[in-house]
Amino acid sequence: MFIWTARLRKKKTFFVAILVAALVILLAFLSAFLHKSTENGVGRLDTEESQIDYLKDLGWEVSPDPVATLQLLLPDPLTDDYAAYNKLQKQQGFDLEELQGQQVTRYTYTVLNYPDHPDGVQVNLYLCEGIPAAGDIIVTGADGFQSGLAFPE
Repeated sequence: MFIWTARLRKKKTFFVAILVAALVILLAFLSAFLHKSTENGVGRLDTEESQIDYLKDLGWEVSPDPVATLQLLLPDPLTDDYAAYNKLQKQQGFDLEELQGQQVTRYTYTVLNYPDHPDGVQVNLYLCEGIPAAGDIIVTGADGFQSGLAFPE
């Protein structure tokens, strides 16, 4: 039989308890950060397939491959152009002000089912660390316009 004894001092026990508590809090924070989702419950869109599924859930049929992919660094503070664009984004639940100074990736897909516009329609989907950060529909041509991601009724 082997008996092992240890003498714990109050200061050492208190330090170890604080260290364990800090580690638990850090792990909880990291877990929440890694499984982050947006307010509307959308999770990470790390693959083109997940991006297409997200757009499909909004009612859009898009080409299987993006037309363009672009990395952008949002200015801090937002310039006038970004501030104007952010008004559209706030209407649909996004806010670029929360992402000032961060890098976002814009994926542009060709839209195949826009009512009364069979050609010249694209959707831009902006992601920050795989989470939707902004988006818009662009209709090109003489009667072109820009709108939010909601499918027109």
